[in-house]
Amino acid sequence: MCAAAACIFAAAPGLASSAVTAAPAALAADRPLPAASFFQPPAVSAAALSPGGHFLAIREAGPKRQQVSVIDLRDNSRTVAARFADADVGEFRWVNDERLLFTAGNRYAERYSERYAPGLFAVNRDGSGYRQLAARTSRAVRSETATRLLPWHTFMLDDAGAQDSDWVYVADVRHAGAGYGYSARLLKLDTVTGDRQEIDSPPGVARYLLDAQGEPRLGVAGTQGDTGIYYRQPATGKWEVVASFKTFTGSEDSFDPLVFLPNGKLLARANRDNDKSGVYVFDPDARQLLDKRWLALPGRDFEGEFIVGKNGVRGLRYAGDDQGMWWDDAALSAMQKAIDSLLPDTRNLVELPARAATAWVLVQSFSDRQPAVYSVFNTGTGALVRVAESRPAMAPQQMGTQRMVRYKARDGLDIPALLTLPAGQAAQLPLVVLVHGGPAVRGTLWGWNAETQFLASRGYAVLEPEYRGSTGNGYAHYRAGWQQWGLKMQDDIADGASWAVGQGIADGKRICIAGGSYGGYAALMGLVNDPQLFKCGIAWAAVTDIQLLYDGHWRFNANLSKDFQQYGMPTLLGDPVTHAEQFKATSPLQQAARITQPLLLAYGDDDRRVLPVHGERLRKALRAAGNQQVEWIEYEDEEHGWSKPATRVDFWTRVEQFLGRHIGPRQAAPAKE
Repeated sequence: MCAAAACIFAAAPGLASSAVTAAPAALAADRPLPAASFFQPPAVSAAALSPGGHFLAIREAGPKRQQVSVIDLRDNSRTVAARFADADVGEFRWVNDERLLFTAGNRYAERYSERYAPGLFAVNRDGSGYRQLAARTSRAVRSETATRLLPWHTFMLDDAGAQDSDWVYVADVRHAGAGYGYSARLLKLDTVTGDRQEIDSPPGVARYLLDAQGEPRLGVAGTQGDTGIYYRQPATGKWEVVASFKTFTGSEDSFDPLVFLPNGKLLARANRDNDKSGVYVFDPDARQLLDKRWLALPGRDFEGEFIVGKNGVRGLRYAGDDQGMWWDDAALSAMQKAIDSLLPDTRNLVELPARAATAWVLVQSFSDRQPAVYSVFNTGTGALVRVAESRPAMAPQQMGTQRMVRYKARDGLDIPALLTLPAGQAAQLPLVVLVHGGPAVRGTLWGWNAETQFLASRGYAVLEPEYRGSTGNGYAHYRAGWQQWGLKMQDDIADGASWAVGQGIADGKRICIAGGSYGGYAALMGLVNDPQLFKCGIAWAAVTDIQLLYDGHWRFNANLSKDFQQYGMPTLLGDPVTHAEQFKATSPLQQAARITQPLLLAYGDDDRRVLPVHGERLRKALRAAGNQQVEWIEYEDEEHGWSKPATRVDFWTRVEQFLGRHIGPRQAAPAKE
């Protein structure tokens, strides 16, 4: 094994030619990068080793659109395998060592919507053997080729499968009407010929899990507020219900299937008698979770991705307060130690080839200040070769620092939060309280993030609270947020801003609250409840009235499905009859006269999850109440959140200008693009 100084980013002709140059040294620290540097698509956005480990596929920026290139790690040669003239390559996956499955990504639409319609395609790693497998439109096309295509709503499964033949499993996603959720017909598909076989599957299954041999083994169905777990018997192929529980509120016996082990047992995430979720073993034959907790993360609900080999679990990529690797193998632990010694300033996540036919492993390195860098590490020689950087324009020394903090809410509840500080600054800063959407999701993970780093580059501290009702912090923390929109959830956010002032981090006279979706609702309610604390607000795709969520339009892929409306919302948000007065008191629309601060309000005109009517009615009410400090933006052909690069750049440029007018620091103008 060679010395670290000699090994790190060792020369490799083919790989070196693909490496992206470092950020310009001449860029002065007082000249922040333009918004486009943060919000344009990354130069490289994904990488995957072939099953045998001889080839590396990367999704990268091509001359016009994103493409997939393949690097042969044996001789460092490089080939463009897949590209479109009028679309980006979206998801991609190795079918086997010679063939790739991929979609035509439409960054401008939500998954499962007809506008998204990514199609399905396959190609050999050298660019030959191209075949379209699924349509990209619902319009009838009269040709022999078109009639052989699967419908536009055909998608890859989450699991890669065995990766030892030309066949893959895919899901034909069907829905029962607007707002009623969806189910998936399971198909086995030959990626060379386009032949397909329908696999018998139970009704209502929306998610399938493959076993360690790559065969369909589990189905997860949801209807009328209940989740059913179906198990496919290996001997007969018959599906049987092995578990059922409440979908939205959970129960003692509820669990989330994760991955199958080679012995046929299932690893699942569950709470059982614990506040924090952990990993348990589910025995399909006995139809029960085993009592012993198999794995847990300190102080956090379990979140991670297992690496499973032929003999069982080999390792884990986990997300706790930060992110990292755990190995249940001495040789792999030593490998990780060697990689970390070469890259001491980053978290280094490792991907192993499915079948260890080579010494190469893939390493994705990042930190709070460093966007993702992709490298390959040779376990035999100890050589680490840099392949590409996701955002080469970013200079880590100019980025903000990020850490997890915890503060007490006014009722004593511990609230975790991510705090990002501008480079070289730590006191009396203008503060943006950035509220995550959901709300029943975990907040932003530790690591480089475009939004927070953009704000930090402009001189703002950024606080991202994991208020009650967020997931990831235990069941009690999640449960404490039920029916607390605009109430204790809102107090948690305000208490975070007050904490930052008390710590000397924030200037109490320069605080703005911002967020999208539920985060936009919280931003608006922050202006209603705490006008002395928040000097301005920024809300996009924002809910402005809970009653409108009950009354609004629904579509099949929305999180707010009819099932959720009937079986989840009354418990989690409140009942429209029982809680009518509470809904009125916690409605930014109904309380519009109390919003007197400057407000930036933005929506996509094709958002079907939070309809633009939420914003239109609030805008009208604010005008009627006399607030003349409302900046309104409606983006054409945008859905729930900003998918177009041009929209992201425009929106965050407007955010920068808005903050500069109301709480911003004086600083040098951004560098020119």
